[in-house]
Amino acid sequence: MDRATLADFLRRHREALQPEDVGLSAGARRRARGLRREEVAALAVMSTDYYTRLEQQRGPQPSAQMLASLARALRLTIDERDYLFQIAGHNAPASMPAATHVAPALLRVLDRLNDTPALILSALGETLVQNRMAEALFGDRSGYSGLARSEIYRWFTEPSERLRYPEDDRDRQSRALVANLRAAHGSMGPQSRAGDLVRALRKASAEFAELWERHEVAKRFEDHKTLIHPELGAIELDCQVLFTEDQSQALLVLTAPPRTEGYEKLRLLAVLGQQHFTEPEHGPSAGTPRRPAGR
Repeated sequence: MDRATLADFLRRHREALQPEDVGLSAGARRRARGLRREEVAALAVMSTDYYTRLEQQRGPQPSAQMLASLARALRLTIDERDYLFQIAGHNAPASMPAATHVAPALLRVLDRLNDTPALILSALGETLVQNRMAEALFGDRSGYSGLARSEIYRWFTEPSERLRYPEDDRDRQSRALVANLRAAHGSMGPQSRAGDLVRALRKASAEFAELWERHEVAKRFEDHKTLIHPELGAIELDCQVLFTEDQSQALLVLTAPPRTEGYEKLRLLAVLGQQHFTEPEHGPSAGTPRRPAGR
């Protein structure tokens, strides 16, 4: 671990970012150049004291998970992320199509979407980052680990996951998720994380096994969908998708036309946030009230 280089690298990249680059308000009396340390710490979900010690060359060696959070908070490119890992004494993460390092271009778009649900997914259906409106609509998806990080895995193993969709739309959603996974499996190969997911699901779900044998392949995201919110009921939304160049990540933006019932429910959702929203029984923290909405 090269403490001096790590500290200088973090400081320079922090100072190169402006609040608006990460979706924050600059404020009227701002004096700091770039982002404040506490702002980077909040974006990386760590304490300000911990981050400050890293910049002062006196912190402990960060874990790989902590470095990934810092890379995301500082909007690093993949090359910059790999360099960060190396100077912190870790091997750079292996490159793969479904890498969990969020594409900076998608993240910049997400940072500017404050009034409508938006989230970034990997090719395996893992929520990499979501804005506060997406948290209010879907719940906080950051607490899942292992195979359960994939919405595809949860869809076929946790009945509560399907409660967000109307009953008459669940068969279509099942086929779409399997077709998406088939596309990821084709590009990543059978010995990849996609292959692990397929093998686990074929054992866990007869429905998945039957759909997998159909060999349907498509990156499907329904243009118009109805989602069920536990407080607001059915919300009709339009879904727009923006892919990275290699199609390994997708930004989903959910909107509703002005003066429609869906539009009014989204406005109410912004006020409601997650104040009364709890995860289903099999969610990451069953029975525990969620914190107020936030990134």
